[in-house]
Amino acid sequence: MRLNTRAVRVAAAAACVAVSLAACTSPSDDTAETTSSSSAGSAAGPDVNGDGKVIVGVLSPGDLNDNGYYESFVAKAEEFAKSKDWQVIKVGSVNPADALNQARNLCRQKVDLVALGAAELKDAIPASEESVCAKSSWYVPSSADIKQTPKITISRDFINEVIYATGYANGLLMKDKKIKKAGYVTGPEADFSVQAAKAFKAGIREVVPDATLVTTYTGDFNDSGKAKEAAQAQVSQGVGALYPYLGGATDEVAKFGNTKNLILSTPGTDRCDSTSPKFQVSSIFDPGEYFAAALQKFADGELKMGVAREWHLGKDTVPTVKICGGTAEQNKALETFIKDVGSGKINVDAQVAKLGA
Repeated sequence: MRLNTRAVRVAAAAACVAVSLAACTSPSDDTAETTSSSSAGSAAGPDVNGDGKVIVGVLSPGDLNDNGYYESFVAKAEEFAKSKDWQVIKVGSVNPADALNQARNLCRQKVDLVALGAAELKDAIPASEESVCAKSSWYVPSSADIKQTPKITISRDFINEVIYATGYANGLLMKDKKIKKAGYVTGPEADFSVQAAKAFKAGIREVVPDATLVTTYTGDFNDSGKAKEAAQAQVSQGVGALYPYLGGATDEVAKFGNTKNLILSTPGTDRCDSTSPKFQVSSIFDPGEYFAAALQKFADGELKMGVAREWHLGKDTVPTVKICGGTAEQNKALETFIKDVGSGKINVDAQVAKLGA
């Protein structure tokens, strides 16, 4: 998981991804690509190596059946590939320390596109410069500062934007319920997960200025036992809202949160239709939606290496944030807030630095 990403994100987004992971909306593709390399590669795809077939290889650091961020990436790839009669090779729960070798293994299987499911696997990128991967294109999601090279295309969202808005949505709900303490449970204490906590806190404080945030790093996005234990400890400290910024552990924590009537937010996908568990806020930065746009370009032979596609809250369809079953007043306030972020009226980074400390 996200993502300045989710990263991990932690991680296809305006999606009714509750359990089906089927997207409800498709992202617009009118945002200009930015070239960070002096020698951007030409467009390639889909049969990059010319062997008469198209194979997409996916590496993910997470559980491919997590009903959320990690699964959405693979689900979207498989859905698109099926429509084109392509093959998908997927490898989940990849240890970042093994990412480079796993990428080489994919290239040896003659994949036309190597796709990383989250920025945590950035150590795989050097393989793109090696002879073993010379006939493969590369897709890298990044909300972190991953260096652009001529051999990869980057899809970048901005963690401050979407998590700040997620905090704002929580703040609206907390204000109505007179709640002043929220919780945030995540996995490793990585740069992106720490930044997400700051952005979440800042967004809440836009609405509830004296709100506090209890933050717990369990060290593992998928360990349900550790995550639930952390959530229980936070409830004992009086939190009334909880953000499970997790992967495979999300649902277990959310189900526990439901028993305590907590305000709960999703870590990446639209699950407003989900009833078990039930969420009050959908924080949507689903990597499957970003990847779907890239796959369409790949199919059209227009996926350029050496460039980055940026996705901004309030400018693109995704990322975005929804209040599940919100009042007309709450929905309007959130809609206006998101538009103000997109227009630049709100300086997100400055506000996060000011209110998230």
